[in-house]
Amino acid sequence: MAFSRRYFFYGGLLAGAVPSQGFGSTPSLKALGYKSPNEKLNFAAIGSGGQGAGNIRAASPTENIVALCDVDDRRAAESFKAFPKASTHRDFRKMLDKEAANIDAVIIATPDHMHATAAMWCMERNKHVYVQKPLVRTIWEARQMRLAAAKYRVATQMGNQGYSNEGTRQCAEIIWNGDVGNVSEVHAWSDRPLWPQGLTSIPKDEPVPPTLDWDLWLGIADNRPFSAGGRTEPDRWGGYFYQPFNWRGFYDFGCGALGDMACHILGAPNMALHLSKRKIIGVECIKKEGVSPFMFPKASVIRFDFAAYDNMPPLKVFWYDGMKENPKIAGVPEGEWVGDPPSVRPPAGQAPQRGPAPRANGADFQSPGRVYNAAQFDALKAAGGELRFPTPNGSVFIGDKGLLTTGTYGEVTRLLPVEKMKDYKMPAPMLTRSPGHMRDFIRACKGGDPACSNFDVAAPFVEWMLLGVIALRHEGKLEYDPDKMRITNNNDANKLLKPTFRKGWEFHTVKA
Repeated sequence: MAFSRRYFFYGGLLAGAVPSQGFGSTPSLKALGYKSPNEKLNFAAIGSGGQGAGNIRAASPTENIVALCDVDDRRAAESFKAFPKASTHRDFRKMLDKEAANIDAVIIATPDHMHATAAMWCMERNKHVYVQKPLVRTIWEARQMRLAAAKYRVATQMGNQGYSNEGTRQCAEIIWNGDVGNVSEVHAWSDRPLWPQGLTSIPKDEPVPPTLDWDLWLGIADNRPFSAGGRTEPDRWGGYFYQPFNWRGFYDFGCGALGDMACHILGAPNMALHLSKRKIIGVECIKKEGVSPFMFPKASVIRFDFAAYDNMPPLKVFWYDGMKENPKIAGVPEGEWVGDPPSVRPPAGQAPQRGPAPRANGADFQSPGRVYNAAQFDALKAAGGELRFPTPNGSVFIGDKGLLTTGTYGEVTRLLPVEKMKDYKMPAPMLTRSPGHMRDFIRACKGGDPACSNFDVAAPFVEWMLLGVIALRHEGKLEYDPDKMRITNNNDANKLLKPTFRKGWEFHTVKA
């Protein structure tokens, strides 16, 4: 069976998402902010420290950085110093009011609860937006983001770098080629959370540091006192209590381990098995440890059940987080290297031996990524040095003809047992290859193809993933009607489909 590249990669999602004349450099499209490939974009950033700093660095080699915004001067200090010509701000609303005419595209790397508000304010001003994963905190916001991108005809990208990975595309092509048969189960896992979760009490109130605007940090969320958890120095991950990193574990600000890593690790399954196009039958948290009234649990297992799609059978997807080691999966042979593969520490006096998955030269945060190398796998097994296994992250596809595994970002895709790869020939490419995740977005801003994780792709992906986030907070299976955007068997769970907004932080909604 022959398939077009665009059918599999974008499917029917391109319809209506691209202007009728395409993304060119015609005068009408230039008026919308599209530039020729040789022109530089003027980038701004909302959230300029941490992950935002990395995204800024990824854009800066070829584009202009003109405006930087962050509510935490200490956190953003490195970016402010690196780009002294850029204007600096604490409140993105004021930045947009002052600098809108000078901005083409905006990187948004705030805590999850502020993604949608910041992005919507940018898109309605016709700014292209690169928004960190998991895109948003609620399903309603995901739909609003998709509608806004279409209405304002801006280029978009969610920051799930694995979607640009070579291995993610190889995974899809191996499955579409029929090499593992009909896939009935996927198991995906992560060592996250690396930050605190499952706490049951909030430390006493403390003075807000002078470098932080706490009210702006809270944004749409209900007001509450600041606390650093009694810490005078950050923990090993750079956090105090709520910020600058530990917010991921709080219901009001983040999406837990699932929100942090599922957009990466479940990216290959989403692409290969068309999960965003399937009807989701039910979602249930089947195990959790360390529950809390205001935080996600310390560890959990979630089951997603999907209906059949086209010629693909019904599918069960299992998500495990808080893992200390790879899960034991029925049908996967003992001793197989699943997920991220090991590297080897050589005997004393020998030169270092790289693992089986060296990063490609010029890779942009593992995009286009690392690929399987049979010779290096053999070298690992033959080496007399010490195998060094990474933290547990990855996925396994279980088909009726075989097994397939990928790494955290979809990289190092390989059949299991790995000996099968010695004589295996990869299928002919069906999908276009990405120049790198940020490069992909920049190309779209300048008139190229839509970015690989544009909101027509990302929003449906995030919608089913966020049902798992809701399931973590309720007992029993959730049944979902996407046409009505309603959980049909749990009225309380429906309250989590849409956020509440503190006055002054609303955005203009877009009608379907």
